[in-house]
This record gives sequence, C-alpha cells and structure tokens, in this order.
Amino acid sequence: MLLGLVGKPSCGKSTFFKAATLAEVLIAAYPFATIKANHGVGYVRVEDIGKEFKVTPNPRHGFILDKYRFVPIDLMDVAGLVPGASEGKGLGNQFLDDLRQADVFIHIVDVSGTTDVEGKATEKYDPCQDIEFLEEELDLWYLGILNKVWKTFSRTLSSSREDINFHEAVAKQFSGLKINEDMVKEAVRKSDVSPEKAAEWKDEDLKKFANALRHVSKPMIIAANKIDMPDSKENLEKIKKKFPDLLIIPCSADSELALREATKAGLIDYIPGDKKFEIKKELNEKQKNALDKIQKEVLDVYGNTGVQQVLDTAIFDLLDYISIFPAGGKLADKDGNILPDCFLLPNGSSALDFAYHLHTDIGDNFVKAIDARTGKALGKEYVLKNRDALEIMTK
Repeated sequence: MLLGLVGKPSCGKSTFFKAATLAEVLIAAYPFATIKANHGVGYVRVEDIGKEFKVTPNPRHGFILDKYRFVPIDLMDVAGLVPGASEGKGLGNQFLDDLRQADVFIHIVDVSGTTDVEGKATEKYDPCQDIEFLEEELDLWYLGILNKVWKTFSRTLSSSREDINFHEAVAKQFSGLKINEDMVKEAVRKSDVSPEKAAEWKDEDLKKFANALRHVSKPMIIAANKIDMPDSKENLEKIKKKFPDLLIIPCSADSELALREATKAGLIDYIPGDKKFEIKKELNEKQKNALDKIQKEVLDVYGNTGVQQVLDTAIFDLLDYISIFPAGGKLADKDGNILPDCFLLPNGSSALDFAYHLHTDIGDNFVKAIDARTGKALGKEYVLKNRDALEIMTK
C-alpha cells in the first residue's frame, strides 16, 4: 500500500512525513519547500502475538516495541497543492502525476488558521477552505481524464455492435490510477448513473461519476495538523460541523517528531501512538519545558499526537486491511528466526489468498492451513481474521 500525503504548501506535510519515517527531508516555512516527491517507510501498529505464545520474535521487517509490532508501509510526500493545480498552476501537474499510484490520500490540513490557501503566513484563516479547494481539484483531475476520452468512448458504446463491458472499459482507461472494475461498479452505484445510457450522459452526470470514482479509488483521511495552536480547537470543531462525513483526526506532527527524535537520542522511552512517555536521562530546562508542553497540550488532551493514529486508520479502516502472522512449526523460519513476519492483507481474504501472498508455489500446492493457537485444520476457503497465526501445509 502507498499512502500519499496531500495538502497546500506549508501545512506540515513534510513534518508529518519526517515524524512518520524519520527520513531527512527539507522542512521550511515557505511554499513549495517540497519540489520532488519524497518516498519513505512508515509503520502501522499491530498488537504482536509473541507474548501470547511466550516467545521473543525476531522481525525480518519493521520492529517491536513492548507489545506492539510496527509493520512497514510506503509513504509519499508530494509538492503542495494550490487552487488551479488541475490546470497546471503551481506544481499541479507534477503533484497529480506523483499521486497516481497512491491507495489512500492523507490530507494534512493546517487547522491553526495561520497560513493562507497558498501557504503564506496570515491570521484567522478558515481551514475549511483548504478542504473545499482540494476536494474540487482532485475531482477536476479525474474529470479531466474522463473528458479527454469521453466523446470517443461514448460513441464507441453507442455504435458498437458488440456488447462492450462498461466497467471493464472505464477501469482500463483509469488503470494508471490503480482503478479496477469493482471500483467502477461501486462508483456507478454511488453516483446513480446508468452505464447502459453512458452515451447520453450530460456534463453533470460525468461530474457525479468522476467524484464518486475518485472517492472510491482514493479514499481520504483528514489529519487536522497543528492542533496545539491557539485557534486550532475552534477550527477543528468548525471543520467537523461543516464536513460531517469526513474522517478527521486531530494531529500534531511537530510533537510526534520531537518525541521520536528524543527517543532516538536516548532521552525518553516512547512508543508511537501512546499517550505518555518515560524520561530516561537528565534533561535541560528547555527540553523539560518542550516535553511538558507536548504532554499537557497534546497527549493529555487528545490521547496521542495523531500521527500513528492517522497511519493506522488509513490502513485498517479506510483500506480495510488485517494483519496475519505466518506461524509454522516451532514458530521459526528455516534460519531460526522466531515469528519473523507479519503481513497485511485485505479483509475478507482466504487461507488460500494468504498462501499465494507468501509464494505462488505455496498457493499452487496448498493442502490446508493450521491455526497455531488451536491446532485446528482450516480449508482454503477459510476467511482470515485479524491477527490470525497460521501455518500453511503443502503437497
């Protein structure tokens, strides 16, 4: 999965990206600090099964902190988006091209109201405007792709003697945006348009369909960033009231970055996503005050900084993935590593899907799966549950 960070310039995208990945990126208080997309590895938090089985795992990828395993995912931070990006304004063309392969959009919104629509310093700005213009630009992006081919496409549908599969044809046209037939079917249902009468669609029908297709194929979560600033709480409530259907999580990327860097320096013990940290070393007055501010104004108020919660929500709620542990034999791989892997699969996947995820040969030679907790044999049609621990038996 690839999560794409989107938003206007200077909203905190690069800070969020660095906090989530600890990658070295340019963070600057001016528009378009990010020119080329930054790619990095973030992590989602899964409750590990090692303690349940009374073993100490050796993760091949990611890491373990206390009872949590952090499973790697891909993150991308792209250039800031401004109104008119769908027509090439700012770095719009590059921005949109970078986002084609994203599975989820994380919209970083500056809820402090201290930056305007172009990312320039201001006061009392309404962040609702950022959500409105970004939604519109993304819809115009999809509509533009559709409009480029629609006349030819609709003529083909109406004049062809063959029974053309509308869903297949649209999915093929949008394949560069990772859109499949099921997504097209859902977009048709949500937009209440008729595929059989596609040749008769008016502009309004195209707009409705493009909007639905974008929401289905690129679901979005709002990271209400800079939540610890003076006007942020009031602006957050304003956003929630105006956009009741959006998934909104209060966030302080600055706080998360400070906590992770303090952990890296050995000053504190902190598990991403937790509501507290433990001081390990003597701190100077400036460090004490900074950490005390984070605890009182962010962690005590919101329960976490929001960064880890945004990543977890994107994967496990928006994309609806679950975590699965390979747990064969004595829970070790051929090199003796204990519970080395944890994989993320779409909810609804079967034991056979998991076998193929491991390797084509394992899927081809599947006999049964064994539940490591119960020893029960499971068939290929068994529907996986979150945190299942399975051994796959082959011919």
